[in-house]
Amino acid sequence: MPALAGIALLWKMDIVSVWLKTHGTGAVFVYAAGFALLAGLALLPTYAQAILGGWAFGMLVGTPAALAGFLGGSLIGYEIARRASRDRFERIIDEKPKWRAVRDALVGGRGAGFWKTTGLITLIRLPPNSPFALTNLVLAGVRVPRWPYAVGTVLGMIPRTTLAVMLGAGIQGALNEESYKAAIPLKFKLGMLFVTVAVVLIIGHMANRALAKVAATDPPEGHASDETSNR
Repeated sequence: MPALAGIALLWKMDIVSVWLKTHGTGAVFVYAAGFALLAGLALLPTYAQAILGGWAFGMLVGTPAALAGFLGGSLIGYEIARRASRDRFERIIDEKPKWRAVRDALVGGRGAGFWKTTGLITLIRLPPNSPFALTNLVLAGVRVPRWPYAVGTVLGMIPRTTLAVMLGAGIQGALNEESYKAAIPLKFKLGMLFVTVAVVLIIGHMANRALAKVAATDPPEGHASDETSNR
């Protein structure tokens, strides 16, 4: 649904943006609320809606409006996923020490500090290719606290939101390869690529450290079997 609806929105972008432009200040709130609802229910992709914000309102208004939509959509997705999954995610993960260690390393685990969890959520949200709905589901499933989840989501979404809104504000006409190249500077694209690679390496390093700690505390297989036979 998001892929098909996103193509439809991009195809009719000029019509939708004209409607928003002709409805005054209230259209910004309609846009942010619609963004939140459609993203939270995974009916529209976030990138297309952020482009619409830049197309209709420009960078100055479109960026905070799109961020508000991102925040609202993430909270809607969080609440739906949390109620749907209940404690199934937690039970499955807690049964496997390695999974539990990675979970605790990446999202802080139970009783973790606010800023540590917020920083990790920010890292997870930073890459522009991070799937919005799937990330909401996973973070809600492992019971990330709401406040770090919300703050980290906004902070992590700022670069990708700015990129999409910049694209929409820079085009405001034909959505094609030439206009895309003109709207987004090459150094900005390279910067986002660097951020993506850096985040993947950091998160991978944290997960590997967590797994190494688990492996260090597990007894060797031969030793464990000897203890079992002695008993």
